[in-house]
This record gives sequence, structure tokens and C-alpha cells, in this order.
Amino acid sequence: MKYLIVGLGNIGAEYESTRHNSGFITIDNFAKSRENCTFSLERLAYRASTRYKGREIILIKPTTFMNLSGKAVRYWLDKEKIPIENLLIIVDDIALPLGTIRLRLTGSDGGHNGLKSIIEYLNSEKFSRLRFGVGNEFKRGGQIDYVLGKFSKQDMQTIEEKSSIINDIILAFSTIGMDKTMNMYNGK
Repeated sequence: MKYLIVGLGNIGAEYESTRHNSGFITIDNFAKSRENCTFSLERLAYRASTRYKGREIILIKPTTFMNLSGKAVRYWLDKEKIPIENLLIIVDDIALPLGTIRLRLTGSDGGHNGLKSIIEYLNSEKFSRLRFGVGNEFKRGGQIDYVLGKFSKQDMQTIEEKSSIINDIILAFSTIGMDKTMNMYNGK
């Protein structure tokens, strides 16, 4: 059994520690928690893998930039022969307060360009996602600057505190499936 866990973000030093890179940050934290799980640059993504309870968990951070994330997701699903139900996308969400975690089995892109691209490339909205709240403390018209803005030190501390929960969610998703994982973690 193989699982593809995708952290969304943008590559490049100017995007490090930005709200829009929450997916990269959380997937990096997961890789650090696993023995011998390091990323290497491969086709369309940085890729790492680990094993857990007989399952292979493949992690990718697309190098296609946010608006073309679907290209990398489609490629790696096909290359690794992973069914869409074994796909988990980790994405930032301005509709949720900072540090709030929501799991969903399906849904629209909600205005998120990374999700929009994935839906287009997969021709489906039916894939699991972990939405990580980054808050919405911006004035009208300031959304782009806000999501591309860097987290404060205090915000990064909140993310670090949530990383063990996200790590547990990834492992649960890979062993018991999304339904049971949602029941265990949504609302906590």
C-alpha cells in the first residue's frame, strides 16, 4: 500500500516561512520526525519517503509553484500507481483561524489556486485534504500580500505545536483511512 502526501507551497527563498507555504512547512516537520526521511529533487517535486506499518508514505513538495500544483500531483500519482483515495493534500486556509486543522474528503477549491490546479489535473474534487488555518488578518484587497507574508515567530511557535498532531494525522490517514481519521481529529 502506497500513500501520497502533498504539501503545497512555492519554491524559493523568498517564499520560505510564508503563510502560503504552510503545506511545505508541515510536510518538512513530518519528514524530520521520521528516521532517514530526507527530500531530494526529482521530477516536478522534492520527494521523500518513509514506511509505517507496512505502508509506504511518499511525500512531495511540488516545484511547479502553487498555480500548477496539479501537474506534479498527477505525475506522482501515475508514476507511483497510487489511487486517488490514498492522496492527502496539505494546504493553507485563510478561512480558518491560525493553527486550526480541518480534514475533508472532498470539496471545491475555495478560491485556492493550488487546489484549483489539482482539481483540474485530476478532473475530480474527491480527494482528501488537510486544511491548515493561517488566519485572515488583512484588509480588503490585501489577501495576496497576506498569504505571501511571513509568519511571525509567535505564529511559527503555534505551527510547531500543531506539527505533532499533523504527523499523527498523516500516519492515521495512511493506516485507518480518512473517515476514521476525520472522526478522530476534526474539532480538536
